[in-house]
Amino acid sequence: MARKPDPGTRDRILNVASRLFREYGPDGVGLQQIIDECGCGKNLLYREFASKDDLVVAYLDRCRQEWDALTEEVTRPWREDPAGQLIAIVGGVAERAAAPGFRGCPLRNSLPSFPDPGHPARRVILDYHTAMRVNLRDLAERAGARDPRTLADKIMLIIDGLHASGPVLGEEGAGEAAVAFAKEAVSAAVGDRQGSEELV
Repeated sequence: MARKPDPGTRDRILNVASRLFREYGPDGVGLQQIIDECGCGKNLLYREFASKDDLVVAYLDRCRQEWDALTEEVTRPWREDPAGQLIAIVGGVAERAAAPGFRGCPLRNSLPSFPDPGHPARRVILDYHTAMRVNLRDLAERAGARDPRTLADKIMLIIDGLHASGPVLGEEGAGEAAVAFAKEAVSAAVGDRQGSEELV
């Protein structure tokens, strides 16, 4: 009687691959390394992921889900305050960027590995950034910003700065400065927001 596949096999392989991709980048990790560290056979890996590209796409999809979960968590207390949500997102990124072992945004870090415009991994990365920008612009518009596009781009640049500076500055970080920049940008675009000084 044939053995039934372990329902946790796919997650186990993806967990190992995600850790390695975060540490070394997709280019720096081969399938054999994943197989060796996971302790699974090559056939088992290929049963779950038809190719390395499929595994990378699954990893990037997981990273995007982590971003969505982060923004959902940090903006929940500010559900009725779009301007507060913009600042809260920066605060959430600042906290993550200051965490030990942070290596920057894994989606942005992976982009240079996929120069082909048609590569599925590149599409996941670009779709992620497009969706982020649209969400920030929507929040800026709902907050009453005179120029929602510019405010959204300023917030996105602050987030990018945190992703770049986090691995360099570590726990000391630039979080307070980044949140202050975000507050200044929001205030200039929509006017002072009551309670914004209480945001992290």
